[in-house]
Amino acid sequence: MKSVVDIFVELGARLRGFGDDDASREVMRHAVEQNLWFTERDIVHAVDAIREEMLDGAKLTAWLAHYTPVSVPQRVAVIMAGNIPLVGFFDLLCVVCSGHKLYVKPSSKDKVLMEYIIDLLRDIETEIPIYKYNSEDRYDMAIATGGDEANAYFRQHFEGTRHLLRGSRHSVAVLDGTESDAELQGLLSDITSYSGLGCRSVSMLFLPEDCELRLPKSKAQNPKLRNNIAQRRALYTLQGKPYKDYGAFLALEATAFSTSLAEIAICRYRDIKEVREWIAEHREELQCVVSHADIEGCVPFGRAQYPTLTDYADGVDSMKFLL
Repeated sequence: MKSVVDIFVELGARLRGFGDDDASREVMRHAVEQNLWFTERDIVHAVDAIREEMLDGAKLTAWLAHYTPVSVPQRVAVIMAGNIPLVGFFDLLCVVCSGHKLYVKPSSKDKVLMEYIIDLLRDIETEIPIYKYNSEDRYDMAIATGGDEANAYFRQHFEGTRHLLRGSRHSVAVLDGTESDAELQGLLSDITSYSGLGCRSVSMLFLPEDCELRLPKSKAQNPKLRNNIAQRRALYTLQGKPYKDYGAFLALEATAFSTSLAEIAICRYRDIKEVREWIAEHREELQCVVSHADIEGCVPFGRAQYPTLTDYADGVDSMKFLL
């Protein structure tokens, strides 16, 4: 069998220019038909982010240098989410790189894209240990991602099996009013990519009390999101509730995360220390903090949707779990 680095570097090479040819455009068309929250632009974005951060030979080699693959493979079940395109890819990568056998259950919302990737991997290396998950079989380990109800089921189903369960998280951005136009354009992408779905989509902004949000107006790409925005806009207009309309989302002054994809929360602060304390208190709820301020673990504007090989979901090192 080829080395895992060679396999995934070859995958990256085959995904280069995804969306530019008839075959990949057909895949995207089927993926969007399967999940109406997907757009072709978001699918291309997801593939590019994976290629850039997870399928680069030097980055893979440096990352894997910190781990020793197992000599005796175990059976690992991975139950994937499907809220954004290829969101389960990193779990696939980790299980294969750890030396275990992967038994995968793609989400019904993201089955087209994930099966396309798996078919490419099998074509690159026929012996790659990726198999179909069967709920009736027993596994040595399990990784599952879902909401509260799904996690309750996973805890019961995988009782007695070593498991890693992931729930919902949020991402925030911290501004100080000195952001450049390029940084604000990056923030717009952090907010609007994937229609605001996914734990790395920024849904709360911290702003100084005397600072106005200088984001350019844009249009929501997904018609389902546009309908949500129109409904919220009409509701708040009838209620006389103040909001600012940025086209692709509404912004409301609030101190809690919104339950709607149509809006983001604007939280005011007097001193950046208040924000650092809030982040420390809510760390278990957060996946990503975007800022150029002096805040521990933050990522630059425009990079929220480009997770690196060490940006583990829920802050739990998946490779350490597997090994």
